[in-house]
Amino acid sequence: MRQMRRDISPDPPTSPAMTEKNTSEDPACSPEETTSESAKVPTAEPPGEVAASESTGEEQVPKPQAPAPQTPAAPAATKPVPPSEDVPSAPLLLTLEDVSSSSVTVSWEPPERLGRLGLQGYVLELFREGASEWVPVNARPMMVTQQTMRNLALGDKFLLRVSAVSSAGAGLPAVLDQPIHIRENIEAPKIRVPRHLRQTYIRQVGEAVNLQIPFQGKPKPQATWTHNGHALDSQRVSVRTGDQDSILFIRSAQRSDSGHYELTVRLEDLEAKATIDILVIEKPGPPSSIRLLDVWGCNAALQWTPPQDTGNTELLGYTVQKADKKTGQWFTVLERYHPTTCTVSDLIIGNSYSFRVFSENLCGLSTSATVTKELAHIQKADIAAKPKGFIERDFSEAPSFTQPLADHTSTPGYSTQLFCSVRASPKPKIIWMKNKMEIQGNPKYRALSEQGICTLEIRKPSPFDSGVYTCKAINVLGEASVDCRLEVKGKSLRMEEKESVPLWSWIRGSRELKIKAEEKG
Repeated sequence: MRQMRRDISPDPPTSPAMTEKNTSEDPACSPEETTSESAKVPTAEPPGEVAASESTGEEQVPKPQAPAPQTPAAPAATKPVPPSEDVPSAPLLLTLEDVSSSSVTVSWEPPERLGRLGLQGYVLELFREGASEWVPVNARPMMVTQQTMRNLALGDKFLLRVSAVSSAGAGLPAVLDQPIHIRENIEAPKIRVPRHLRQTYIRQVGEAVNLQIPFQGKPKPQATWTHNGHALDSQRVSVRTGDQDSILFIRSAQRSDSGHYELTVRLEDLEAKATIDILVIEKPGPPSSIRLLDVWGCNAALQWTPPQDTGNTELLGYTVQKADKKTGQWFTVLERYHPTTCTVSDLIIGNSYSFRVFSENLCGLSTSATVTKELAHIQKADIAAKPKGFIERDFSEAPSFTQPLADHTSTPGYSTQLFCSVRASPKPKIIWMKNKMEIQGNPKYRALSEQGICTLEIRKPSPFDSGVYTCKAINVLGEASVDCRLEVKGKSLRMEEKESVPLWSWIRGSRELKIKAEEKG
C-alpha cells in the first residue's frame, strides 16, 4: 500500500460509522420528529470522533470538529444544521476505465450536491478479498475525477469505492458493481503465415521440409499440428513450439508427406488456424509407348501415350529427339510439347532416323525415354532439276537529273551551296559552269559528287557571284544539264572594301561584264 500511495494521489479514509450516521439523519424530518428521536439518544457522537474511533490504523487526515451535539431537550430552532447538508452526495457514474496486469484506472463524475461547505476532493478506497475493512488508496483528498492504481500483484481481487469529501466529512460512497480481478492480459492468438507459404510449398523427394510459422498470443497459447485432419506421425515429423513460433521439420520428405497441414493456436476459448499445402514431387516416368505412324517426303509422324507415373505433379510437356543411323547422335526437335502426336520435318533424304520422347515436370526430364522400334527411311525421289537460262540484263543508262537545281538567293559574305541529283550508268562526269563558263579549278568554288548527289559550294559570295549556274553530266551514252539562277543581294562595296577584294576577283568580274556586253551587242 505504501507503493500505491506514491503512484496514486492520496485520499482520507471514510469510516463505516460516519457513513451510517449520515445515512440515518434525514434533513427533511419535521422539528417534532427530530425532537422525539433525540429524546431517545442521550448524547450525539460527533462525526470526527466516530471516524477516529473506527480508524484502520492508516494515517488519518485531521478533520474539522463538528458542532457540539445538542441535548435532547434543546429546542429545534437552536439545533445545528444536520451534517447531511454539509457533506456532498455520492459521486456519479463510477466507471472502470482500464484493467491491466499491474494497474487499474477508474473515473467518475462530480456529485449532484457539493455541500454548503464546499468540496475538498475525493477519497478512493479498496476492499480486498478476505479483508475486514476498507483501506484508503490515497492519504488526502484530491480534486481529480480519474485515478490509476499501479504496481498491483497478479491474482489480487478487490472492490473499489469513491467518496466526495468536504470540511464537514465524507459523503456517501459510490461503489463498483463488480469486483476487480488482476490477471495477465489475454491477447487473442493470431498466426502470421509467411508469404512463400501462402501458396503450395513444393519440395522434391529426399529434401528436407522446414516450416517456421510465427504466431502471437498472450499468455503463451497452445499450438497443435494436424496432417489431412489426423495427428502427425511422430516418427517422420518433428514439431518444436516456442513462445512466438512453431517449427515443423521433416528430415527426408517422401511423396506420402504431401497434403494439408493445419496449425491451430488455442488460448482458452480463442483460437486461430492456418493451413499450409505441401507437395513432394519427383521426376516422372517415360511415356508408356511410342509408334511411328507414317513417313512421306522429308517428314515422319509420331504418336505416344502419357506416362503412368507423373511424379505426383502435372506434366510440363514432352521433349522429342531424333538420331541419324549413321552418326547415332541425338538432337532435340521439340521441347515442352503438350500433344501426344507430332510431325518431324526437314529430314535429310537418304538417311534413316530413330526417335525418342522424354516426359518433363518441375523436377526435369524423365530418367529414361521411350524409343521407336522402327526406323524412318527417307527415300530419294527421282526429280530432275531444270534450271532456266540466265538472262543478263544491261543496266547502262544515259545521264538524267532526278532532282534539278533550284534558284537561290544568298547574302554577301556567307557561303552557300547548290544541290542536284543525277542518275546514269556508267558513272558520269560532272561539269559546273557559271554563265556558260567552266569554273573548274577556281578556289572560290568546291564541287562534290557522291552517290549521284552533286553539290557546288560557293565560298563567301559577293554580288559579282550572281548569275546562272549550270551542272552538266556526261557519259558514253549521252549528257544532260540543269541550271539555276543565284542572286547575291547586298549593299555596294565602299572604297576600303574594294581595296580588300582580291585582284583575280576584279579581273573575273571585268571579264564577265565584257562577255555580257558582247552578248547584248
